[in-house]
Amino acid sequence: MRVFIIAGESSGDRLGAAVMAGLKSLRDDMQFEGVGGSQMQAEGLESLFPMDELSIMGLAEVLPKYFHLKRRIRECADKVLADPPDILLTIDSPDFCLRVARLVKAASDIRTVHYVAPSVWAWRPGRADKMAEVIDQVLALLPFEPPLMQKAGMECDFVGHPVVTEPLASDADVQTFRAENGLGDAPLLLVLPGSRRSEVTRLAPVFGKALAELAKRRPDLRAVLPTTANVAGLVEELSRDWPVKPLILDPRDQDPGIHAARKRAAFGAANLALAASGTVSLELAANATPMVIAYDMNWLTMQITTRMALIDTVTLVNVVSDTRVVPEFLGAKCRPTLIAPALDAVLADPTAQQSAMELTMQRLGCGGESPGLRAARAILDRYHP
Repeated sequence: MRVFIIAGESSGDRLGAAVMAGLKSLRDDMQFEGVGGSQMQAEGLESLFPMDELSIMGLAEVLPKYFHLKRRIRECADKVLADPPDILLTIDSPDFCLRVARLVKAASDIRTVHYVAPSVWAWRPGRADKMAEVIDQVLALLPFEPPLMQKAGMECDFVGHPVVTEPLASDADVQTFRAENGLGDAPLLLVLPGSRRSEVTRLAPVFGKALAELAKRRPDLRAVLPTTANVAGLVEELSRDWPVKPLILDPRDQDPGIHAARKRAAFGAANLALAASGTVSLELAANATPMVIAYDMNWLTMQITTRMALIDTVTLVNVVSDTRVVPEFLGAKCRPTLIAPALDAVLADPTAQQSAMELTMQRLGCGGESPGLRAARAILDRYHP
């Protein structure tokens, strides 16, 4: 069985690798082609081109890359049509993936599966109807999404969120991390300004000032900042003058397994997190780490997305738990003088967040079959050649 699979960013690469592993465990004749990152390549994919070319976020940020992305869309579609696979599996990155699917559907009847339902519950509900024109089946990460996709005319299966299978640090790992880094029992703030250069450039100065404000209230405060190789140098530069020097977890020139273990330990050791908006809120929930979310972006992009929003929160813990216990500071409210008091309040009493995080993990499938295997099974169960 042949699957052409496309992922456009690191989160999609993780999903792709998990579903590839799941498919291989269920069938011994699997063959993969497409576009993916290091984790999908480790499962046997030879990427047509570097996945990083597709990792662009924001309307204004995409515009300079428009014609290059358009060529890559055509390249993927042509590759699929030249030697048709059994299934075209696209993962998240809808602006790229669904354009590929549209070209493919216009010229063939190849079965199309899209992994990660569009957040039509948050904004642009018409996307589901448009998506149904080119997608046969959707694999949903959130339990309330299938009815929305089915209403638009697509098959849809809730397969669970991959965060429920991520390994967590043990108590011993946490104690070792604190001891090795001289943290003692000091309150520890996990600082997470994102993994894209545009995010880090915009958020790191704000986060640094918020940290300074919080330190006035909590003089013994310490900070840890896990980062990624592509922005590690930028993080070092932008945090150099912070009054509270963060412990930067830099993956460059370090064994990936060791870095991953240190990052897990940091998440487990932290008493609180200040994080950019995104799926990291679920990673924090898995570690029972209370949080404050702050985000800003290009002015034009923020204005457009704010006006199109259907709900009053962007934090998935708030959405899945049906609460609003995680404070958010978005756009014009992404200011240190607002963020710091919220951090202090959550640190003083994290009880409400702890309950919401536990409920979130239950609703995302914690304790059940792994999402990658569930996704693979859903693909095969609905495939009828």
